[in-house]
Amino acid sequence: MLETSYNYILDIAYGGVNHSLPGNGGPECVGFLSLRQRIVETLFYVTFAFFVFLKTLPHCKIPHTFPTHKTGSGLAKRILLILMCITFGIEVGFKVVTKQVIYLLNPCHVLSGLQIYLLIAPPSKVVYSVFRIQIYIIFGALLAVVFPVVNTRTLPCEVEVYWIQHLLILIVVPFFLISCEGPYVLEDFWDFSWATLTYCLYAFYMFLVLQPLGMLSQVNLNSTVCPAVSDPFSGPYYRMIACLYIPALIYLVGKGVCLAGNVMLKILSKFEKVD
Repeated sequence: MLETSYNYILDIAYGGVNHSLPGNGGPECVGFLSLRQRIVETLFYVTFAFFVFLKTLPHCKIPHTFPTHKTGSGLAKRILLILMCITFGIEVGFKVVTKQVIYLLNPCHVLSGLQIYLLIAPPSKVVYSVFRIQIYIIFGALLAVVFPVVNTRTLPCEVEVYWIQHLLILIVVPFFLISCEGPYVLEDFWDFSWATLTYCLYAFYMFLVLQPLGMLSQVNLNSTVCPAVSDPFSGPYYRMIACLYIPALIYLVGKGVCLAGNVMLKILSKFEKVD
């Protein structure tokens, strides 16, 4: 009975993953890199990220008080929360029906969960911290838009939901939260502490969570096992190349959001003064 339940859970988790699709997983994907190369890359990068994490953490200060939270945005916040929950719920449904629940561990789905939490939770130090971190994870949604992987989506409206979800997490939710102020505070443009902390957390998640799960299940979670079909740097060193451009994207995209958010706040404040 226990073994039957265990097999059923595994079947729902990744039993429907089609290994015949390029970059989706399977023995060929697992064998794309040698085990020795994986271990060396993981030890080197995780060790480096760990020391950077220890150095950065003390600089990630959390204030005791926050700016005034705009309670007038409550109705819009609830509407956006409903839209996010419906979109994410449909995505979860797709994953259950197709027996690919394991893909919910990919960063964009995790980011959706974090943003739903930010729309639900009252102002707090935890909300402040999660908001800062998710700003710098947004680069993943931008990559998903620029290099979309939709060859695995075969159900009706599955591709459309993909684009709606990424539009919400990349543009709509972040800038709406910024407009609410309160704990949704953008850091100073030249302060890179939270960006660096996010880079470390992202490295830990990729190499210590998604990679082993991807190897065990033979599912290419977030391209940690083999390169995605749309990866322009596909090759034996694609992961090391990613370890160079991903930190750059974390800083560039995150600071771009900070810059655009501050501009938006200035525009909104001018309208409020006119009113």
